[in-house]
Amino acid sequence: MNPILVALDVSDGETGRNLAGSLRAYVGGFKVGLELIMAEGPSIISEIAELGLPVFADAKLHDIPNTVSAAARQIGLRGARWLTVHSTGGKEMIEAAVEGFTAGGGGGVLAVTVLTSIDQSDLTEAGFGGDVAERVLTLAQLAAASGAEGVVCSPLELNALVDSPPGLLKVTPGIRPPGTPAGDQKRTATPEEALAMGADLLVVGRAITSARDPRAAAAEIARSVGIFS
Repeated sequence: MNPILVALDVSDGETGRNLAGSLRAYVGGFKVGLELIMAEGPSIISEIAELGLPVFADAKLHDIPNTVSAAARQIGLRGARWLTVHSTGGKEMIEAAVEGFTAGGGGGVLAVTVLTSIDQSDLTEAGFGGDVAERVLTLAQLAAASGAEGVVCSPLELNALVDSPPGLLKVTPGIRPPGTPAGDQKRTATPEEALAMGADLLVVGRAITSARDPRAAAAEIARSVGIFS
C-alpha cells in the first residue's frame, strides 16, 4: 500500500478537489482537515472519497462522549475511512467516537497523542509531567484499550511505541523531505526516516501542495519510499 496521505489543507473545495484529482495516481489517500471542512462543510469528505482513495477526516474531536459520538457518526456517513479524536478526551470519549463512527459506516478512529507543533518546553509549560515520548506511549495505550484503530504521533516518538499494543496503526504528520522547511512543525523527519522508525502512514502537506509542481513532488516522495522505481 502507498503510505502517503496528502493533507489537503486548503481553504476552498475547488482547490482541494483539483489537487486530489491530480495527485491520486501518486498517493495512497487524502487528509481533509478542519480548514477545508469549515470552508465547505462535511460534504467535501464525500466528494474527495468519490475519487476512490481513502479519506482521513482530521476533525480532532474533543468533547463530551455523547457529542463526539453524534459528530463521529455524521463524519462516518460522509465516507471517511479514518477519523481523528484527541486521546486526552479519555477512554469513554474515544469509545463513543468508535461507536458513532462505526455506526455511520466509517472505518477506524485515530487518537491524536501530542501535536507535532508541541515540543518538550510547550508540554512542561502546559503543566504536563514527563517527557513527550512517555506521554505519547501512555496515550497510545489508552487509545488501544478504548478501541481506536491507531494513533497519530510525530515520527520522533515511533521508537517509544515499540511497546504499544500490536496492530496499532501509526500515522505520522511532520513529514518533511530533505531541504523542506519545517514551518510550524517542531518534531519532524523525512519520509524514509519515519518508515524506518515504524510509521505505517505518512501525512504530507505543504511539501506537496505548496510545491511548484505538486504531482512531481508527490511522485518524488513516492519514489523515495519505494513505491515507484
